[in-house]
Amino acid sequence: MLAVAATRGDGEVGEDVTPNVRTIRSIPRKLRGRNPPPVFEVRGEVYMARRDFAELNARQQAAGARLFINPRNTAAGAVRQIDPAMTAQRPLAFFAYGIGETRGFERPATQRAVQDALEGFGFPVNADSVVAHGPADLAAFYESVASRRADLPFEIDGVVYKVNSLALQDRLGFVSREPRWAVAHKFPAEEMATEVLGIDVQVGRTGAITPVARLKPVFVGGVTVTNATLHNEDEVRRKDVHIGDTVIVRRAGDVIPEVVRVEMDKRPRGAAAFAMPKRCPECGSAIVRLPDEAVARCSGGLFCPAQRKQALLHFASRRALDIEGWATSSSTSWSTPTWCERPRTSTSFGSADLAGLERMAEKSAANVSAAIERSKSTTLARFIYALGIRHVGETTAKDLARHFGGLDALLAADEAALLEVRDVGPVLVESIARFSRNATIAT
Repeated sequence: MLAVAATRGDGEVGEDVTPNVRTIRSIPRKLRGRNPPPVFEVRGEVYMARRDFAELNARQQAAGARLFINPRNTAAGAVRQIDPAMTAQRPLAFFAYGIGETRGFERPATQRAVQDALEGFGFPVNADSVVAHGPADLAAFYESVASRRADLPFEIDGVVYKVNSLALQDRLGFVSREPRWAVAHKFPAEEMATEVLGIDVQVGRTGAITPVARLKPVFVGGVTVTNATLHNEDEVRRKDVHIGDTVIVRRAGDVIPEVVRVEMDKRPRGAAAFAMPKRCPECGSAIVRLPDEAVARCSGGLFCPAQRKQALLHFASRRALDIEGWATSSSTSWSTPTWCERPRTSTSFGSADLAGLERMAEKSAANVSAAIERSKSTTLARFIYALGIRHVGETTAKDLARHFGGLDALLAADEAALLEVRDVGPVLVESIARFSRNATIAT
């Protein structure tokens, strides 16, 4: 029987979506065959076919409801619905592509044999795959799929190459959450032309000042794009982007909109060049750029409301403390109250504090408050990552947690102690030391 279905999450801990997955008809409730194994973990992907997506939007339009943007986001949102009845209304499908933990099952020797076994147990697998022998075969398969991309019944953004031998897969292992034995070969992103209406700057969690092109709306890569990152001041200069230019835009990795190039022959007279501001537009603090960095930064720290808000959102994000409802209910009001000046204080308030926020209903406040209480039982590694120490990603947070065993020990560690941690160098040591000097930890 289908017992548990979970999202990938951070690679170690995911979200239980069993009731929702049970509504997907292509996933069998029981394994086929006379003697199925008692435990059989299947890994795969939920998706929505092009035709089903079009029919879903037709029903939405007929009902006067909002249209969905693209099949990928719609499928992902449907799987994580709170109400399984809502998921059941979405025409979802499933492809199995791998196995995890098993009991009473003799693991095949190859990836191809895994697919055959999955199909034998009743799981749908993508038949559009080959066993390639060398780079030429891989390139030929890539070109074949690329030529048929528009005619496939579902949307894709590339192909995946996998080592066929499972023994070699085991030897190669993983880097953080990514396998060394598999690599994605993406198709070129769709590109469209549009006009730069202005160039603004955004302030990130670490104070990074990012120039952003404000665009005349253009539909590219399945979504309507109105802004595109210009990364940093040097990149703006290199691409020579001016306000008023006609630019080519794409979604990098089919996710983040970026400006590819300027159509110089279409530049209008009077097109204005970008000038990096001297002061942060959010808090007025000086913008500084260190000699060895490409990124300019606001010097305001958590005094800056933009940095404070992004720090709080990171603190509550799925890979950090996973405080459900925090991001969807957040607004500029999150960074206004005095009890939101540091992430640590944001776990000390209750429903009454939350209910006082703009657009926060009493029930929503209670749900977020309950999620905050649940987050207090998190792991040390996730908490370290949630603090948002610059250069400390999920893998480094796990290494620090294993090495020091407690937050006080980490914050009290000197340079020599920090350098004993795997992959920790002088830059990271300085970042942790700077955080330790500025942090006020409640005990």
